Amino acid sequence: MTLFLKLGGWLIRILAAVILLVMLTNCTMLGLNYASLDVDNKPDARPQIEATTLAEWESGRDALIETFEDLVYGPWPEGQAVTLVSRTMIDEGFAGGRGTLEELLIEVGAGDGARRFHVALALPDSDTPVPLIISQTFSSNCGAFPGATLTAPGGGDCADHETVPGFVEAIFGEFIALVPIDQYFDRGYGYATWQAGEFIPDRQGEAQTVMNTMVGDGVTAPTGTLAGWGYGFSAIIDALEGDPSIDADAIAVMGHSRHAKSAMVAAVYDRRIAAVVSHQSGFGGAAASRSDTGETVERMVEGARALGVLRMEGYPHWFAPEFADYASHAEDLPIDQHQFIALVAPTPMLLGNGRRDVWSDPNSTYRMAEAADPVYELYGTDGLDQDGMQDFNAEATLSYFLRPGGHSITQRDIDAFLEFLDAAMPQGNQVPDASNGDSLPSQ
Repeated sequence: MTLFLKLGGWLIRILAAVILLVMLTNCTMLGLNYASLDVDNKPDARPQIEATTLAEWESGRDALIETFEDLVYGPWPEGQAVTLVSRTMIDEGFAGGRGTLEELLIEVGAGDGARRFHVALALPDSDTPVPLIISQTFSSNCGAFPGATLTAPGGGDCADHETVPGFVEAIFGEFIALVPIDQYFDRGYGYATWQAGEFIPDRQGEAQTVMNTMVGDGVTAPTGTLAGWGYGFSAIIDALEGDPSIDADAIAVMGHSRHAKSAMVAAVYDRRIAAVVSHQSGFGGAAASRSDTGETVERMVEGARALGVLRMEGYPHWFAPEFADYASHAEDLPIDQHQFIALVAPTPMLLGNGRRDVWSDPNSTYRMAEAADPVYELYGTDGLDQDGMQDFNAEATLSYFLRPGGHSITQRDIDAFLEFLDAAMPQGNQVPDASNGDSLPSQ
C-alpha cells in the first residue's frame, strides 16, 4: 500500500510537471520553432514615417505621442510627486568589499493614492561618478540579491522570503532574477533594481483600482501599467538626482519582456535616460502590432486557451482601455511600433531577441527597427547600422541583437547588454586589466 501511495505521488508530480511544461511552452513558444530571418518578403511597416527633416519630425512628435497615449499606453503620469522616503545602507562591504548595497524607499504621489516601492542600489567603489543601470526584474529584490538583508514584498526581510525556484531559472535563464553584479562592477556600472508590481500590481482589476487612486489636482493618473511602471524609472532618477556618486549623464534603463516595454515608454518621455536595453519586448513593445506571428495583440489583451483547454489570461491592464478595441483587428490601428521606436530617438537603444522566442516575434521587431532607422538618422546618428537580423552591431545607436534560444536572460544576453552600454555610455566605464589587476578605460 505504501508503495502504491509513493507511486501515486510521483505520478501526480510528473503530471503536474507535464502540464506546467505545456503551459510554459505555449506561453512563450519555447522550443517549437524558429523565427524567420527573411525580412524582404514581409509587409512594409505602416503608416510610413514621412518626415524628411528633423524639424518636420519634431514638429509632429507631441501629436504622435498623444495618439499612442489615446490608443495604446494611456497617459504618462504627469505631475506625480516623488519623495525619497528613506535611504538605508545595507552592506558597506558588498560583493566581497567591491562596493556598497543600499535600499531606497520611494513614494510616488500624495495622500490616499500615494504608492511606495523599494529599490536595491549597488554601487562599485570609485573615485569618480559611475554610470548607472536601472532595471526592473521578475523577482523581488530578494531574488535579485540573494542573502542580502533587503525588504521583502509585503514587509519583513528576505530571510523569510522564497526566491525564484530553480526550474524557473532553468527555463527562463540564469539571470531572469539574479543580478550578475560582479560583471556590472567589472565594467564600472552601478545597478539599481526594483519590482514593478510593488509599485503598481501586475494583476487585472487590482491594477486599475490602484491606478484610479493616483489622481489629484494637476496630477495625471496612468490608465495602463506600462506607462505607470515607466514612470517608476523616472521616479528613481528623481530620487537619485544630485547624488555625487552617480554620473547623471550616464543613466540607462533596462527591462525584459513586459518590463522591456515599460523601459521603452520611459525613454520616450524622460530624455534624461542615456540608453535603453529593451530585451524581448514583443507586442506592445518593439514588435509590429499588425503581425500575426507569435503572441499577437489579440492574445496578449484577451488571452487564449493553450491546446484549446488551458486558459491563458490576457494583460489588458498593461494598456489604455482603448487598445482592447483593436485587439481583434490590429491592422486598423492608425499607428504601429516602428513609430514608437522612432520616438525614443536619438537615445541609443538595444533591441534584444531570441531566435526561438517566436512568441515575441523577432522578425517583425527587426522590420520595425528598419522602419524607425530614418528618424535616428535625422538626428545625425548611424541608426540601425547592420545587415540583417544576425549582424549584431553593439556600437550602432539603434542596435538589434539575436541569439539562439527562447524567452530568457542568459550570459550571452548579459555580454551583449554590456557591449552595447559600453559603446552608448562611455563615460567612466572601467574594464579590469587581467594582467595586472588595474582598471583601464573601456574601448
